[in-house]
Amino acid sequence: MALVHSFEKSGNFLFRYRGQIPTILFLLAIPVVYFTNYDCFEKEGWYYTALLVVSVVLSLLGQIIRAIAIGTSNKNTSGRNTKQQVAEALNTKGIYSTMRHPLYVGNYFMWIGIVAYTGNIWFVVLVSLAFWLYYERIMFAEERFLERKFGEDYVNWSLKVPAFIPSFKNYEENDIKFSMKTILRREYSGVTATMLGFVFVDFFRDWFTTGKIEFRLYYLVVLVVAFSITLILRTLKHHTKVLHEDDRS
Repeated sequence: MALVHSFEKSGNFLFRYRGQIPTILFLLAIPVVYFTNYDCFEKEGWYYTALLVVSVVLSLLGQIIRAIAIGTSNKNTSGRNTKQQVAEALNTKGIYSTMRHPLYVGNYFMWIGIVAYTGNIWFVVLVSLAFWLYYERIMFAEERFLERKFGEDYVNWSLKVPAFIPSFKNYEENDIKFSMKTILRREYSGVTATMLGFVFVDFFRDWFTTGKIEFRLYYLVVLVVAFSITLILRTLKHHTKVLHEDDRS
C-alpha cells in the first residue's frame, strides 16, 4: 500500500473514533495527578488561582473557536459524523479563511485547558504532541476527501489558507449569518464534558493530596449546571422545534 493511501486509511479510522479522546484524557489524568507534586499548591494561593484562570481561559478559547466555526458554517458541514466524511459544501470564508481546520484547533484548546489544570507541564507537552500526530492523520484523510469532491476549488483555497496556525492576511468576511441556535443544538455535549473535566481533575487532586475523599459543594453545583444544560438542550433539540433551522445542520 502506498504511503499516501496508508495515511488516508489510518486517518479515516482515527476520524471515526475521535470522539473517544475525552475518555482517554480522563483516564490518563488519574495517574498524572497521582504522581504530580503539589507541595506548592494551595486552594487559596496564587498558584492555584493562576492555574485555574489560565486553564479556564484556554478551554473557553477552544469553545469560542468551535462556536464561530459551527455557527457560521454551511449546512451538512463541520458535523459530528463518525461513520464517514461528509461535506455538502466547502467552507472558505470567515474563520475558514484564516485556517482550514478551526474545529480541531478548538478541540485542542478546549481539552488542553483541562490537561493544563493538572499542573503537570509534561502532560501538557505529551498531549500536545499526541494530539498533533493523531489529528494530522485525520486532517490528511479529510483533505483527500475534500480534494476529490471539490477539486480545483478546494486546492486553490487550501494553497492560501494554513491548516492549523491561523493567518489573517487572506481573511474574507463570511456571508453566512452567525446562528446561536446552531451552537445550542450542537455544542452542549462539549460544554458539559469540559465542565465535568475540571471537576474530575479537582476531585482526584483533592483525594490524592489529602488522602481522603471529599465531595465539595461546588462539585455539586457544577454537576447540576452541566447536566441541566445537557438535559434542557437535548430535550429542546429532539422533542421540540425551538432550535430547528431549515438551512442549518
